[in-house]
Amino acid sequence: MALFIFMISRPNMLFAAILTFIIIIGQLVEICRFVSQTNRKLTRFLESVKYSDFISGFTSDNKLGKSFRELNVAFNEVLEAFRKARSEKEEHWQYLNSVVQQVRTGILSFDAEGNVQLMNANAKRFMNVTSIKNIKELIQINAKLYHAINSVEPGKSELYKGSNELYLTIQATELRIRAIDVKLVTLQNIQPELQKQELEAWQNLTRVLRHEIMNSITPISSLTSTLRDILEQEMVRKDGHWELKEEGADDLKEGLSTIENRSRGLIKFIDAYREYTSLPKPHLSTIRLKDLLDKVAQLMKNEIRKTKIAFHCECSSDYLTIQADLEMIEQVLINLLKNAVEAMMETENARLQLIGRYEENAVIIEVTDNGPGIIKEALEHIFVPFYTTKRTGSGIGLSLSRQIMQMHNGSLSVVSEPDVKTTFTLKF
Repeated sequence: MALFIFMISRPNMLFAAILTFIIIIGQLVEICRFVSQTNRKLTRFLESVKYSDFISGFTSDNKLGKSFRELNVAFNEVLEAFRKARSEKEEHWQYLNSVVQQVRTGILSFDAEGNVQLMNANAKRFMNVTSIKNIKELIQINAKLYHAINSVEPGKSELYKGSNELYLTIQATELRIRAIDVKLVTLQNIQPELQKQELEAWQNLTRVLRHEIMNSITPISSLTSTLRDILEQEMVRKDGHWELKEEGADDLKEGLSTIENRSRGLIKFIDAYREYTSLPKPHLSTIRLKDLLDKVAQLMKNEIRKTKIAFHCECSSDYLTIQADLEMIEQVLINLLKNAVEAMMETENARLQLIGRYEENAVIIEVTDNGPGIIKEALEHIFVPFYTTKRTGSGIGLSLSRQIMQMHNGSLSVVSEPDVKTTFTLKF
């Protein structure tokens, strides 16, 4: 263009100027075509990425030069990487979907408007549907289950009782996916496990009941037969009246006394059973943990003072609180402490601890002693009603304590290493 300006200023170079101008126009047209073709290539590549079209390739303009060949190779490599990534993503989705469909737990997810995004086969079976697009459609099918699913709070669980074969525990969590709040709900049928546990519980209870009742009925039955023999053999008729020999009278008194004692024992056992099966509903209130532990320690102070046991009570924080029935929890702790005191009567350097603390999003109370402990075989049965390892125990203290903790939505567990340490843990 500088040459063109120079030429038009010279009259004798007018033809050369025109030729130069034509060349300039050709170059500008070629530059526009080059830029336009490059822009179209970039647009095509970006649209392939936008619409996930990774099938097409870039090779048609390789003859335009080395730079175009390198650009085409780079584009093709990027598209191939996208193809592999999409293929792997699809494989992972298919694998995850297969796992979700095969698990025994029902899985359901829906957004804030109730639009269902995921529902596996077990969730459909539990809800008795083939498919639903919105969770609100469940209202027409099973309103009770819909309210249970919709009302469950994240991190908590709800129980739903359906038919005899369906007892669901419903849990939920919340996720945020692509700026959309999603509620993920799991449905697990615990009825088979409940039936199994119920059968085992009844078997254990029946075994204990049979043992206790037979212990009382057998000697009563035997003594009744013996007393009848005494009456037949020791009774004599004098002056038209029946009289009992002195030796027979003593035997009769002793037998009747034994029958009375065994009958009282059986009545006491029945009363214990009635106490176990008729616990009142707890009246919950906010209780400061430190105050609870201090009160229990004060109640046990005199009894522990009579022994050589070193007792220690501690609460990790003055501000920990629990929702509980004060009298019931006191009863549980006193029962555990009394059991520990009785177990350590012959233990040297006996130590007993009552500790309260916060751990793993729960309030923990531990009763720990270094007494003889509980053998492994007995650990599986100590919470069974009327099972006891003590000669004078009724066998309902620990089972009552666990039942009270379950009524508080808590738990009572034990870990024991004989002659080293035994710890009962209350978890709220």
